[in-house]
Formats: sequence, C-alpha cells, structure tokens
Amino acid sequence: MDGFAGPARPTQAEIETYARDGVVKLAGVFDAGWIEALREGVEENMRNPGRYGKRYTPEGSPGMFFGDYCNWQRIDGYRRFLAGSPAAALAGRLMGSGKVNVFHEHVLVKEPGTREPTPWHNDQPYWTVDGEQVCSMWIPLDPVARENGVEYVRGSHLARTWYTPRRFADQANHPANDPRFIPVPDIAGNRDKYDLVGFDLEPGDCVVFHGLTLHGAPGNASSTHRRRAVSVRWTGDDARFVLREGFMSPPPPEAGGPEPGAPMDSEVFPVVWRASSASP
Repeated sequence: MDGFAGPARPTQAEIETYARDGVVKLAGVFDAGWIEALREGVEENMRNPGRYGKRYTPEGSPGMFFGDYCNWQRIDGYRRFLAGSPAAALAGRLMGSGKVNVFHEHVLVKEPGTREPTPWHNDQPYWTVDGEQVCSMWIPLDPVARENGVEYVRGSHLARTWYTPRRFADQANHPANDPRFIPVPDIAGNRDKYDLVGFDLEPGDCVVFHGLTLHGAPGNASSTHRRRAVSVRWTGDDARFVLREGFMSPPPPEAGGPEPGAPMDSEVFPVVWRASSASP
C-alpha cells in the first residue's frame, strides 16, 4: 500500500503542472510519522556527519548552513522513509515511470540567522545520471515561508540546458569538461527577467522538481525558526548511469553500482517502487 489518504495523489492537475513547469508543490502527502522519521534522521546525521558532510558557514558567522548526503544506508530514519513512505510512488507517477530507483538523499539545514544562500543551479549536471525521468523531492521538516525557501525558474527544464555545477561554499564553478555545460546566468541580479515560483510550506508538504529545473535559495532570515529539509533524488525507467569528466557529486560508488550506460538498478541505487505493485 502507498499510504495515501483521501484522493489519489498526485492528481492529474499536479502531473500536468510538473510536466509543464518542471516543479510542483504537493500539499499534505506525508503524515506526521514520516516527518518525524526524517527529523530523527537529520538530528542523527548532524551529530554524526558522513564522509560528505559539510558546514558551509564560515567560523564566526551567524547561523549555520549544514549539508550532507548519501547516508540513507546507515541512518534508520532515512532508510525507513525511502523504503516505506509514499514518496517513491509520488515520484514515479509524476515522472510517468514504471519503476523508481533511489539515487540518494541530501540533507540541507539552515539554522536561524544563516546568511549563506544556495547558489542558482540545476541538479542533474552534478550527477552520474542521464535521462529525462530524474527528479528531486524537497521535503521541509519545519514551516518554511516562501521568502526563506527554494525558488524555481518555472519551465526552465524544457530548454534542456545543462549548467556548470557550482560550489555551495563559495558559489564558484566546479571544474567540469562536459561540452553541454554553460555558465549559470545572473538570476539574482535580474529577477524581473525570470518567471520565478516559490511556496509557503508546512511539514507534510513537498516540492518535486525535474533534474534540469533551475533553482536557488536565500539564507534563513528568521531569527527563531530552523529550516531543515531533506531532498530525496529519484530516477525512473529511462535513467542511465554515466561517468562525467571532472567533478561529480555524489562521486561514483566505489562498489555495488551499475556499469556506465546501464540502467540504475543496483545495490547502490535499488528499485523501491513499481507501478505494477501499486495499490489501485
């Protein structure tokens, strides 16, 4: 069972919005138990960061921007959510895929008063994945006002533009040699030229966006509220494992992954949902 209550989700309107805009808000799709599982996972993750854990806020600056990823196999709250929540089914139906693989999870925490923004970027150029059925699911664990949350350039995925990956620490470009990559435009300095969309969010909501949707986020201007989120990355039927020249994040798995050019199905990127096994 998917664990949905009420009308089937996503609705046809939500599926159409995702296809057209490259981003859609799904309100109230996770119950309190699943959100608590992720909160427990985030707190464990912050106490015991993994090999990719980073603090992006310089020492002496207010707040803290913490990030880490690829910990779902060692942190129980993440593992339970990925395997048992409605998340994979939601992703599969939005992507129109017959199966869904876990790619990885990415925790992003901005404590009150954090100044550091998340640079404008699209996700897929960082990754070892090619294909159209690739998405991120941004799941807030605290209430997030639009002005403190992620913004998206509506419809930007349709251009199929691959932007050069940027470092979160200083917003400089990573070394990358893929001929498709071009520099990210100055969106912050030309906001009126872009169709930007963002959302007020509550725990239980999520935002799902295409791997090529351009997005970025400000710091956390709140003096009292944390901004904890887990972004889960999923792939579908047409996704294939690739190795790029230069920077890749997460790095390719050392063992248990697929061969280049092969479907993602593997120990590292397991299939967690199939349409044939979904409840009516």
